[in-house]
Amino acid sequence: MPFHIETWDKPGHQAARQQLRPAHLDFLAAHAHLLLACDAKLDDDGADAGGGIYIVDLDDRAAAERFIAADPFHAGGLFREVRLTRWRKAYVAGVCRLSGAAAR
Repeated sequence: MPFHIETWDKPGHQAARQQLRPAHLDFLAAHAHLLLACDAKLDDDGADAGGGIYIVDLDDRAAAERFIAADPFHAGGLFREVRLTRWRKAYVAGVCRLSGAAAR
């Protein structure tokens, strides 16, 4: 089942984000088969907004919690807050994914 995981960095931790980034990217590559989407949050000018969003396909909330806890950003103490929410694929890449929905 998909989960939406949103993270917020601790203020003043941009140096930690940059230091942990290579290990974080390796972690994402190793878990690419679980990622439906993943991104960094940006300000309107394109600057790092200090957090990210992951949409992962995992068996349950406990698996989602283990997943984010293993991310080097989390393990390295970067996040001040993490929120996990079950997510339903309604539209992906412009295609309705809801079962029973009429094709458009």
